[in-house]
Amino acid sequence: MNEHYTPTVLASLATRLTARDRRVLRLVWTHRVLTSHQIAQIAFDDDSTGRHRLVKLHRLSVVERFRPKPPTGSAPWHYVLGEPGAAVLAAEDGVELPDFGYRRDRVLSIAYSQRLAHTVGVNDVYARLYATARRTESAQLQMWWPETLCAEVWGKQVRPDAYGRWRDNDLTLDFFLEYDTGTETLDRVAAKLTGYAALAAGSAITTPVLFLTSSKSREANLRRRLALRVQPAVPIATAAPGLHGLTDPAGPIWAPGDSGGARLCLAELAHHWPNLGVARNDGDAQGNP
Repeated sequence: MNEHYTPTVLASLATRLTARDRRVLRLVWTHRVLTSHQIAQIAFDDDSTGRHRLVKLHRLSVVERFRPKPPTGSAPWHYVLGEPGAAVLAAEDGVELPDFGYRRDRVLSIAYSQRLAHTVGVNDVYARLYATARRTESAQLQMWWPETLCAEVWGKQVRPDAYGRWRDNDLTLDFFLEYDTGTETLDRVAAKLTGYAALAAGSAITTPVLFLTSSKSREANLRRRLALRVQPAVPIATAAPGLHGLTDPAGPIWAPGDSGGARLCLAELAHHWPNLGVARNDGDAQGNP
């Protein structure tokens, strides 16, 4: 064990962390980086309480933070796991810190990564879905696999940005998420359907692919490209942010690729595609991690 994190030191730190604090540390580690607002949506009842608690966690060094400088306006604090936080999680998992997989330089590299906006955007979909489920008795985000886990399971065929399972009342939808920031050509984005078609054929499980684009015009152009490639085995739906950014991804923002009608809520896509196969075991969603 690192000499800085003896059992005595860890015990002292653990007494200052609540169960919710440790959950926040696990969330930040799993998702690489989360903004203060995203963490508040997931784990707190309001932004103010979340921000104040995050300041205390930062003072304990269990999380680190940075604030990107956008072209206009200001950005929220972005949080990543600190080394003492990694030591706490490693102790919870019963492993030594070197075996936990934490390296501070790698963790902080996200601050300078060209994929920062993409990672934060994908995590925003997760945070908003989780927040909707928290305040909606009938809804539940039953599963969310981030990009790293998706790559472990399906990386030879597809590399979705996330895999999720959303349930609302008696409707359940498994889906792959492709978060399109506009940095790839439309042809390259559309070509991803080939891998998803191969996965559907090999697994005998039909899972829709949801494309969340960067703008309405980008969505319209992508839909035209996807229409040339879409196959019955790969249902698709598209969406784009509204005038004030991404709204509730569980809401009526999704346009199925096989329909020119009104946009549907996330759960309603399950009704739109009634013959979808839904994996019954949480550990058996098209593969065991």
